[in-house]
Amino acid sequence: MNSLGQQQQYQQQPYGPRAPSRTPSVGSSAYQHGRAAQDVATGAIGGGYGPYSYNPQASRDAAPSRFSTAPPSEASHNDVQSRERIVPAPAPNNSSTVPPYLWDTKDPDLDDMIHDPRNDSGWAGFTIFSFRGWVNASAIVVLMVGLIMLFAGYPIISWYRRSHISTTGYNLGGINGTGQVPKLPGMPSLIDAVTPSSAFTRKGSDGNTYNLVFSDEFNTDGRTFYPGDDAYWEAVNFNYWPTGDLEWYDPSTITTKDGKLVITLSEVQNHDLNFMSGMLQSWNKFCFTTGYIEVSVSMPGTAEAAGLWPAVWTMGNLGRAGYGATTEGNYDACDLGTFPNQTAQDGTPGAYATAGSLSGNELSFLPGQRGDHPGPSNNVGRSAPEIDIFETQINVTLFKAEVSQSLQTAPFNYKYEFVNTSDATTIYDDTITQFNSYKGGTTQQGVSATSIIDSQNFGGNGYATYGYEWWSNPSKRSEGYVTWYSQGVESWKITAASIGPDPLTQISQRLIPEEPMYIIMNLGLSPGFQRQDWKHLVFPTSIYVDYVRVYQRDDVKDGVGCDPASHPTADYINNHPVAYADYNATTWAQANYTFPRNSLYDGC
Repeated sequence: MNSLGQQQQYQQQPYGPRAPSRTPSVGSSAYQHGRAAQDVATGAIGGGYGPYSYNPQASRDAAPSRFSTAPPSEASHNDVQSRERIVPAPAPNNSSTVPPYLWDTKDPDLDDMIHDPRNDSGWAGFTIFSFRGWVNASAIVVLMVGLIMLFAGYPIISWYRRSHISTTGYNLGGINGTGQVPKLPGMPSLIDAVTPSSAFTRKGSDGNTYNLVFSDEFNTDGRTFYPGDDAYWEAVNFNYWPTGDLEWYDPSTITTKDGKLVITLSEVQNHDLNFMSGMLQSWNKFCFTTGYIEVSVSMPGTAEAAGLWPAVWTMGNLGRAGYGATTEGNYDACDLGTFPNQTAQDGTPGAYATAGSLSGNELSFLPGQRGDHPGPSNNVGRSAPEIDIFETQINVTLFKAEVSQSLQTAPFNYKYEFVNTSDATTIYDDTITQFNSYKGGTTQQGVSATSIIDSQNFGGNGYATYGYEWWSNPSKRSEGYVTWYSQGVESWKITAASIGPDPLTQISQRLIPEEPMYIIMNLGLSPGFQRQDWKHLVFPTSIYVDYVRVYQRDDVKDGVGCDPASHPTADYINNHPVAYADYNATTWAQANYTFPRNSLYDGC
């Protein structure tokens, strides 16, 4: 073919694509999509709207072919011939409205290869034997089963595998309403896990049900009680000078053995003293406000050798036992009881000046109120009261062992005589229990009675239970009482009327304690408590405690804790670090704290 023919060929198909090497069949997918593309290009489809609505000019001249190889002179001549010979094709009949037969929703989408509503086996190839389909469905099933197992199956299985206790119970952090004792790994529990379920509740002397809120069975041998060793107990390291003790308290003397707490008193020279023993406290760790506390104890020594001083007692958390500066100042009235030594500046009242004490000397050495207040209300007196579960002594007249059970209070009655009439105070068996001959001293008044105990419950050979039931109500203080128990039975009881006002010493009602109380257990020696029978005392000797259990009434709220909202202690303790950290500070003033001015005493 010559160059002219070649030029005419390309002018007839300007910009046209090169013919494919293989013509597709009419029924093939490629053919159908190619046909659709051609219809779009020519305007047969979509010419009336969208990006294909543009109408090309029918009279546009054909451009010369860019493939022409003719010389310029020849190209000019051939151009004329081409224009005469080539007739433009008529423009497609485009309209703004596409006829229905040109577009249908049942046709395949031009820009979506997946959308093809036709029943074509090439596109609709569903089969139940699809491997990919089964993998997808299986993955969904596995995910659903896993989620159901995680949020429903595991809790249900865990519930049925857990051991349940049928006994009902109660406690903040202890047994719950179904009697279960929680076991949290690494976390201390208020209820010892080995406490028998039979001990979870008790019936009080007031007819109320009391529920266990704290227990320690001491069943783990080898426990130690140095600072930081235990969640609820800490052994002290000092001489208990307030009562003139002969021993040094050292944490090494306290341990657990054979399921018992053991405190051992030995004759060992240390700190310029000849004896060493132990005192265990729950100060600022565990406290309770009202309730029943019970201990099971085997006394040290024998019932024939006098001079040992085993004791289990409780004190308000504002006073730290052995830290003398913390135990000065208390009361809830503004009267002569707040004056230093319970005496006005002119030496009145006459009861104090003449025969206030049993010895005819000063009735009180108490310094009066402190300079600041623990809160929450400054017009409510705060204190560090003491209730003794027991202090054991030997009656050297009868040569029988007895326990004194006491409330230590202040300010003081005339000659330390509390109201012991039957309408205010009760002794349940006067063949065993009688009022204590010791009534108090210049630092405290003892509201106390003594009860004889069995001589076989000594030296780890026999055990007996001791405790007290305590109720106080700041909204109705006349309800307050303390009932003591000795060897498992009621021994004696005092009420708010037992420590009522005293016109002779011009003092007001003293309180049945309302403070959060902590527990103290110790074994000491003090001539101030009882003279020592050195001939018959044998060292070393030990007191054994089988358990400590604390209960509270059903209706008590926030009764466990050393910093309750009604009687906070934490901020006050933190704000007076010298008094609460230095046992050598014997007075509030020595700890560099002040006492307030008293309008009745100092004037204004």
